[in-house]
Amino acid sequence: MGKRAEKIKITIPSRLEELKNIEKLSCKVSKKMRLTEDERNNLSIAITEAVGNAIIHGNKKDPEKKVSITLKLTDDRIVVEVKDQGKGFDPDSLADPRDPKNLLKENGRGIFILKTLMDKVTYSFSPEGTTLTFIMKKKPKKD
Repeated sequence: MGKRAEKIKITIPSRLEELKNIEKLSCKVSKKMRLTEDERNNLSIAITEAVGNAIIHGNKKDPEKKVSITLKLTDDRIVVEVKDQGKGFDPDSLADPRDPKNLLKENGRGIFILKTLMDKVTYSFSPEGTTLTFIMKKKPKKD
């Protein structure tokens, strides 16, 4: 039996109102992949966090700039790529949200949350923008 592979790609303007469509997309993918409730919640949080970061931090809420979201679905994993048109960031300069002086800050948790919820998180930078990639492995079903 071969592995299923499906690719879904959408591009949105950098408007926070678009996040509700991203949540709907996450729900559709979760149903298609038959994720557990925890997996569904983790995927939804990760996708909306990554896209929100791309809109706010990457593209500075400029509706002329786009965010591209690509989901690759196979039998055992979901690979999500979120690409913005921003200048990028220095991953080493991100503050640790667990540090007591950062606990009450309203931002600075996105990458930390992604790394906590997903199996792998990477980013790459180019003159065209930043690409954040994360992988969620499906947990084997217990019979």
